[in-house]
Amino acid sequence: MRKSLQWIGISFIAIYVFLPWILTRIFGLGIFRKGGNDGQIAFTFDDGPDPLYTPHLLALLNKHEVKATFFVLGHKANQHPDIIRRIHEEGHQIGIHNYTHRPNWFMMPWTTTHQHIKKTSDIIEFITGIKPLYYRPPWGIINAYDLFFRKKYDIVLWSMMPGDWKRDVSQNKLKGLLLRNIRKGSVILLHDSGETIGSDQDAPKYMMVALDDVLMDVKQRGLHCVRIDEMIKKADVE
Repeated sequence: MRKSLQWIGISFIAIYVFLPWILTRIFGLGIFRKGGNDGQIAFTFDDGPDPLYTPHLLALLNKHEVKATFFVLGHKANQHPDIIRRIHEEGHQIGIHNYTHRPNWFMMPWTTTHQHIKKTSDIIEFITGIKPLYYRPPWGIINAYDLFFRKKYDIVLWSMMPGDWKRDVSQNKLKGLLLRNIRKGSVILLHDSGETIGSDQDAPKYMMVALDDVLMDVKQRGLHCVRIDEMIKKADVE
């Protein structure tokens, strides 16, 4: 009986945790992580809104006439509705990044769905009047139920993660990583908050200095920065 229970537990973990990881991160099934070869790229920002950094980031994006996608945490959106409203009014896209920055592997389906995804969705819709349609789980960690839940929300990961939150990634190193690796169809993951465990609290400040130069460069290269919904729509047409 004990061995049977152990095998049941192992099987549950394999199906609930590891199988979704293999399907999404290795084979890219059930998620969106890269656009086509038409010159579009998408900048995405996680973990906000942040009262210090997000307004400066919005000003920077406006300076370069760039539209981006923000995957926000519900509890921060609830604390800073004015920033969420500004993101929306300035033409950027808002997606869900759970209510708090907890990995889905350690949550049961009803916790992920009702306490994180739906709660955050309701907050965003109440502030902006628009129901979010795109979801990025923290750390890109997906459980089995998330794949079934994608009928309501498109799951968006990334094709490029330069590690802007790390203490050893300086603005020059980050700039170099971005310039070397951005190409047609790239979905770039950056962060407008440094409050997540393990992050450099000042990382968004250095990220924005690097991003200022990178946005000038990608424009000269003829790359067009778009929101995730625009990139997905273009990919569907093709």
